[in-house]
Amino acid sequence: MSLAVISVAALVLAIVLSCFTSINVGVFAVALAWIVGVYIGGIPVATVMNGFPTALFLTLAGVTLLFTIAQVNGTLDRVAHHAVRLCRGHRGVVPIMYFLLAAGLASIGPGNISTAALVAPMAMTTAIRAKIPLFLMAIMVGNGANAGSLSPFAPTGIIVNGLMARIGMTGLQFETYISNLLAHALVAFGGYFLLGGVKLFTEHSTATVVADSTDPADGAFEPRHWFTMAVIAVLITSVIFFGVNVGMGAFLGATVLVLSGAGDDREAIKRMPWGVIVMVCGVTVLIALLERAQGIDLIGSLLARMSTPNTVTAVVAFLTGGISVYSSTSGVVLPAFLPMVPTITQQLGGANAVAIAMSMNVGGHLVDVSPLSTIGALCLASVTGEESRRLFNQLLAWGLSMTIVGAILCYLVFGRSGLF
Repeated sequence: MSLAVISVAALVLAIVLSCFTSINVGVFAVALAWIVGVYIGGIPVATVMNGFPTALFLTLAGVTLLFTIAQVNGTLDRVAHHAVRLCRGHRGVVPIMYFLLAAGLASIGPGNISTAALVAPMAMTTAIRAKIPLFLMAIMVGNGANAGSLSPFAPTGIIVNGLMARIGMTGLQFETYISNLLAHALVAFGGYFLLGGVKLFTEHSTATVVADSTDPADGAFEPRHWFTMAVIAVLITSVIFFGVNVGMGAFLGATVLVLSGAGDDREAIKRMPWGVIVMVCGVTVLIALLERAQGIDLIGSLLARMSTPNTVTAVVAFLTGGISVYSSTSGVVLPAFLPMVPTITQQLGGANAVAIAMSMNVGGHLVDVSPLSTIGALCLASVTGEESRRLFNQLLAWGLSMTIVGAILCYLVFGRSGLF
């Protein structure tokens, strides 16, 4: 059996374990890369270790540290609470506000999971108080957080842009972000208005739709909060206009906040999503081995046989979506599939590489409001009793249906339209 086949089998095993066990698949992926590469493939251990993405690790660590500090010191909480106060009594507007709030927060740096962890509990509590259907609120919050996930400043956006740069797709950060944002906005607002959102606009409720005024996060902005927002604004400006490395700039911003007394680095480091960082970097080590063993070419060839130049965007969107229902989109699915784009493009001849990559990104993310994903689970966690079971079933049906919706959408936008 060739090393390419064995390396592909190792990747499949890692994906299966990520779907059905609680093990951090990054740890398992590193162990697999070592065993397969060194003891089966005869590759020097130093070569296997060189697959660790040092630059990606530093970028993710810097960005997540900065925004975890902003969360720990209460800045992001206050931004969220004050934004929602603009919707007093207008039930139909409240879920839309939460979509915009989640998309905005995720886009400026925290990313989709951190934003959902911040916004979802408040959103679902608001929905209960204002008698807004929980399912409608969940799809607006979940898709809002995912809409900002591929921002160049967000952890998942950093991961995806790095993966695309490795296969020669540079300078597409804006297109990647906007295509994902528009796709989530389309399905979120489409679902919201088709499934009952219109009715909410005809009703005005006197129910409390904002957070309890006794909540400290509902208070006025303090100097440390203004200073934190200023540091974040300087970072974003410097990255956009002066080409500053976002990871290194984030480390500097975090250092400024800590030295000024506006942030607590010890608490922030404890709360950082180390599990996600280890998952992404570990899987990348295994993917690097696949590339060396030509396993990526093997999988890409199989996908190409299942597709035509016209249908490939639908096929890859469906496959990435189907796996992402049960597995990590940023940590497992996209690191595994995006490196296959050149092979698929070459095998099919007339296929558009950028369209294929965009379809993978969109298809993989659209399903992430499933209760089996972190985003959906965060929405579900704030609901108890019979409503919890009902919401679980609704979100599961929504997530599974998004595999088909994503395939159709990517076929129409990226395949048929020739947008890219």
